[in-house]
Amino acid sequence: MARKEGLIGRKVGMTQVFGDDGSHVPVTVIQAGPCTVTAVRTKATDGYDALQLGFEAKKKNVTKPMQGHFKKLGVGAVGVVRELRLDKKAAESLGNYTVGQNIGVDIFTPGELVDVVGVTKGKGFQGGVKRHNWKGGEATHGSMFHRAPGSIGASSDPSRVWPGHKLPGRMGGDRRTVLNISVVRVLSEQNLVLVRGAVPGANGSLVVVRKSVKTTKVTQKGADRK
Repeated sequence: MARKEGLIGRKVGMTQVFGDDGSHVPVTVIQAGPCTVTAVRTKATDGYDALQLGFEAKKKNVTKPMQGHFKKLGVGAVGVVRELRLDKKAAESLGNYTVGQNIGVDIFTPGELVDVVGVTKGKGFQGGVKRHNWKGGEATHGSMFHRAPGSIGASSDPSRVWPGHKLPGRMGGDRRTVLNISVVRVLSEQNLVLVRGAVPGANGSLVVVRKSVKTTKVTQKGADRK
């Protein structure tokens, strides 16, 4: 899979903006960066190409290993560190990055397609109707079924529950990626990027915004029309 450059950020929330034709566009506001380059990984030295980014300065409670890492590189301690793997084409731009360099939202342009990676909201233990969209049983008098799971496996054959069978359990808290959403606006002075539609996670949660890895000519034309 192709891998591209991106930024670490936090989801601020959702709002709407208005286009030149008066139409309203639902957008998610993301505070992306500024991120500090804490390491540049190359195949020659590390066996793979990647850009290690740091986000949000941190002064207290920095572990000894991370203190040594930041001290060796000569950069300030940060609270969040992520590595963005790069494909061969994107790796050609690694020479443009140096340790300690700051990267801002100006790497994105309005109309560009991006992917947003986040962790979905945790909803705790939930039943099958909410977790898996089960229809449920009859709601009439005498049913005794309602929202219960029902049969989950025959007693004689297979005499067990098949692995992966959908059942009630913990819901949410999963890493999810939204592909090919368009950048509506970039506010460099506020370090904000506005993307069309919703992205995973609660307000204030960490996200990674990267250049789209599966962009096609069809989707790009669709984004241009929006």
